[in-house]
Amino acid sequence: MGIIPHTNRPRFAATQGFTLLELIVVLVIVILGFAAIGISISSGHDSTAIKTTARDIVSALRFARGEALMSHEETTITFDLENNSYTVSERERVYEIPEGVAVTVVTAQSELTGQGLGSIRFFPDGSSTGGRVTLEGKTAKWQIDINWLTGAAELNDLSDDEKN
Repeated sequence: MGIIPHTNRPRFAATQGFTLLELIVVLVIVILGFAAIGISISSGHDSTAIKTTARDIVSALRFARGEALMSHEETTITFDLENNSYTVSERERVYEIPEGVAVTVVTAQSELTGQGLGSIRFFPDGSSTGGRVTLEGKTAKWQIDINWLTGAAELNDLSDDEKN
């Protein structure tokens, strides 16, 4: 029989885990990642709220136009800029516009009824007084144009225009 050589067993490193410093670095990176996601989500909330409000107003405008056509009576949407809200004639409900959303209404002089109150009127033939409603926040801007001849409401995103 021959001589069996002594095999060197592999030596393990003095530490078999992570140091406290390495763990802290990983935790800081994870926290920064979550913070970036949180900022992204919160900034999207502003633009989402404005877009949702703009779509709700367009829906109310289309409803008012439809009511005027079906009932053969004038129908109005009145904006209360001091309270950031609007109402549809013949309805008691007040529709709130979220805080932080600045509203501007351009309408006929005859439809400015008081301090901070302005209306857009729809007539039985489908036409309207026409006008423009602009909703603006920190990160988004939407504009609703109401055609005076047809009463049609068109929604436009102006946020992209300002970036270019």
